[in-house]
Amino acid sequence: MKIRSSRVYCDEKWIPAVITIENGKIIRISRDAEEVADYNYNDARILPGFIDIHCHGAYGFDTNYADPEGLRKWAAGIPSEGVTSFLATTITDHTETLKKALLNVAAVRKEDYKGARIIGVHLEGPYLSLKYKGAQPPEAIVKPSVEEFRMFQDCAEGAIKVVTLAPEEDTDFKLTSYLRETGVVPSMGHSDASFDTAVDAVRHGAMSITHTYNAMSPLNHRENGLVGTALGLHDLYSEIICDTRHCTANALNIFYTCKDKDHAVMVSDALMCKGYPAGTKFLFGGHEIEIYPDGTAHLTESGSLAGSTLKLNEGLRNVIEKAGVEEVKAINSCTINPARLLKEDDHIGLIKENYDADLTVLDDSYQVLQTFCKGIPQL
Repeated sequence: MKIRSSRVYCDEKWIPAVITIENGKIIRISRDAEEVADYNYNDARILPGFIDIHCHGAYGFDTNYADPEGLRKWAAGIPSEGVTSFLATTITDHTETLKKALLNVAAVRKEDYKGARIIGVHLEGPYLSLKYKGAQPPEAIVKPSVEEFRMFQDCAEGAIKVVTLAPEEDTDFKLTSYLRETGVVPSMGHSDASFDTAVDAVRHGAMSITHTYNAMSPLNHRENGLVGTALGLHDLYSEIICDTRHCTANALNIFYTCKDKDHAVMVSDALMCKGYPAGTKFLFGGHEIEIYPDGTAHLTESGSLAGSTLKLNEGLRNVIEKAGVEEVKAINSCTINPARLLKEDDHIGLIKENYDADLTVLDDSYQVLQTFCKGIPQL
């Protein structure tokens, strides 16, 4: 199969090219203007497939629900927003609920499911700060434990790739160190850590910051907090929710200005309510949430922001068109940067020969015209 466009994103620039795909892999990228293609997208943009490393669910399914059909429906649906790979993300919950969720992800990953690839799991909590718990259920927050994490990883059959934890709660950074040693990304979030504590955690293996600006110690000119760590350590991977509701377009601009082009990571933090209209209510970690007209989800009891219904193609549009971020930084943040963080960059995240044929085709309004997952058209 051959796919053509006058704008293909290769080596951080747009080129006219024909992409040849065989057995789910890109085997050739040609600039031959006479080469016949099976799919001709003219001047629509072809990008690497988007990778969402922090998303809780969609279409009525939440990772913690442990429903195999719901997970399959989620994976099949999100290529409509250009996503070709993702981490099924848990929220803080009681041990038995998390075990069932992890067992479910492990089982579905071994099936012949359709759509976006489930790279693994992002375990958000339960090792968080009560002060910055956000919408995470406070009754299930516990101290970091290497022993408990080992049990979770066994349930997941090794699929846990990222763990969000509050470093100030991790005594002697034991879990942080263990995660790094075993190839899991320790990500700092839902945390009251000082700048010095966060830097110490980085020395002990912390590699990332979870949804920068949200649920963490803020930047102050005298106390720099975890936000100051994300903005000040330019080569520390840092997630950012790009719906312009979790942070303003100007805050997005500041974030991308501070990060180099290789370490910003766009995430949706989308909940099970993605795909439903405003006013719909769901249970999230045992607590009721409601979708607001702007697409954000809030706890009905307190009104606190709980998550988003963001689509990554819309996030890319927000970053470039509303926040004024240069294309390379914006595109890298939802393609190659998350792939590098997860050490999956040898086969996804780029349009390159011998890489998986994971491709997203966008028009000039950032609408998804087609998504290819390992060369298979999804729309």
